[in-house]
Amino acid sequence: MTPQIPVHFEQNYQRLLKCLRLGGLQPKTIKVYANGVCRAGAYFDYRIDELTKLQLTDYFAHIVDTLSWSSLKHALYGLKFYYAKVLNKPWPGSDLVKPPKSHTLPDIITVPQAQQIFMATRVLSYRVFFFTLYSLGLRLGEGLSLQVGDIDGDRMRVQIRNAKGNRDRFVPLPENTLQVLRRFWQTHRNPVLLFPNRQGGLEKSHLATTPLDRGGIRATLRQVTHDCGFKKELRRTVCAIVMPRT
Repeated sequence: MTPQIPVHFEQNYQRLLKCLRLGGLQPKTIKVYANGVCRAGAYFDYRIDELTKLQLTDYFAHIVDTLSWSSLKHALYGLKFYYAKVLNKPWPGSDLVKPPKSHTLPDIITVPQAQQIFMATRVLSYRVFFFTLYSLGLRLGEGLSLQVGDIDGDRMRVQIRNAKGNRDRFVPLPENTLQVLRRFWQTHRNPVLLFPNRQGGLEKSHLATTPLDRGGIRATLRQVTHDCGFKKELRRTVCAIVMPRT
């Protein structure tokens, strides 16, 4: 049986969401911070306003083996934000969690491997999306956020909005990528989105108001890399190295 969430916790949780939104955080960050507070609430029977360092030590020792260090870090930051902005209290768990220093490099794929991925991707929207990420050196979220107006064919550059750190930046636009994107846009003619959602079929993509589904992209990439026989799954992006400018 799922325990009933106390009114006090629910009220503070709603305050947390407001503070997170007013803090200018990205939606993804808001979600993981809020989830971290909910997870702690469930562990402590929703009594988290007077936690001690010992309690927090026990809690993080309990979840350290079930979460990645990235998720653990967000769980910590979510609770710290809750104490600072909702409770207006000092954080009782200073120097509590220190993730190990990591010097791992992203998965690297060669140009022939990238071409293999493109050729093995049957759905046109995904194929062009992967090619665009790879040729521009973009993260998944940056590619999904691309709009038609971000492509500057005259200056041969692309504006990346709200990138990591909430900063805009420009990246060079290869001629091949420009031509591919122009031909692709002719297939959907969405006035705003460069990669519109395909839920209504490609013929209705011009009416879409949301981009391609993130989960669908990841599932497709997993399947394609498996079909290509790659030993490593390319988790975050397929742009570890930029394609030659042609």
